[in-house]
Amino acid sequence: MKPLLWLVWLALLPVPGLAQTAEDRESLMKTTAAIRDAFGRGDVAAIVALHHPTVVKFFGGTNVVNGRVELERGLVETFRNSRMEFIENDVESTLFHGDTAVETSIFSIKVTFKDGRPSVVTRGRAMVVYVKYKDSPTGWASIREMTQAAPEQK
Repeated sequence: MKPLLWLVWLALLPVPGLAQTAEDRESLMKTTAAIRDAFGRGDVAAIVALHHPTVVKFFGGTNVVNGRVELERGLVETFRNSRMEFIENDVESTLFHGDTAVETSIFSIKVTFKDGRPSVVTRGRAMVVYVKYKDSPTGWASIREMTQAAPEQK
């Protein structure tokens, strides 16, 4: 079984006494807000700080980001050419399991190009796995992410 599937499967196993606390939920919400805000500012260092060193992001096909160095390199290039702003973030579900949280959400990002091309809005669905991480400014770090096209709006 692929490592991401194992991680999600392990996160779903019930273990007595490992439910989330109000503090866990609040700090995870701060983490996701901090990531979105940092994108809006084009703040690469803040985005990278909220990701685990071994982060892997699956964006479809062969578009896979492995680790913080690759994440930072891609963000620097992206922000060199465009500005990105989250304009929608609707959480569909959040699952806490000990030091792990799995969140699925529907998001929209407005991309404004610095060369004057018209802005575009990209809409998708993401499943992000977060782990408690002492070196994160919020206590949580994204360690795995998978995105896909969002269902059409009704």
